Amino acid sequence: MVGRTPAPAGPDRRCDDGGVSAPPEPPPRAVFRVSPLVVLVALTLAVCVTPVAWAAPYLWLIYLVPIGIVVWTLRVRTVADPETVVVRRVIGGREVPWSEIAKVHLGRARNPASARVSAVLNDGSELALPAVHVRDLPRLAAVSGGRLPDPAAGE
Repeated sequence: MVGRTPAPAGPDRRCDDGGVSAPPEPPPRAVFRVSPLVVLVALTLAVCVTPVAWAAPYLWLIYLVPIGIVVWTLRVRTVADPETVVVRRVIGGREVPWSEIAKVHLGRARNPASARVSAVLNDGSELALPAVHVRDLPRLAAVSGGRLPDPAAGE
């Protein structure tokens, strides 16, 4: 065993030429979430409604509003990978393969960069993509593997 070097630890592998190859890259994946700063807003709201919440019986139920905002912020998201688009809502969700998506529909907004995006399915129905905005379309197109055209490619 003299003169032998131990095998490299971890996921690195030896190449045929004796070099160390990098570990295989995971498939691309994009997660679109609501900003976590909304949780801070909900906590601030909870503090601000405290005098009102204890002013009369059952007004403590007003705390359900900030709790709902926190749950909504932590739960709602869109996850896109090369095979599927997964939409998570507060209650339930839906997984749609890219082959069922015909195109995307852009909603109207005062600021075009923050317009909402919906996926139009092959049957004509629309699936809202929570937390996905127009500014996110290049990233969504990159993850789709060419199934969705990149709007920034024409510039």
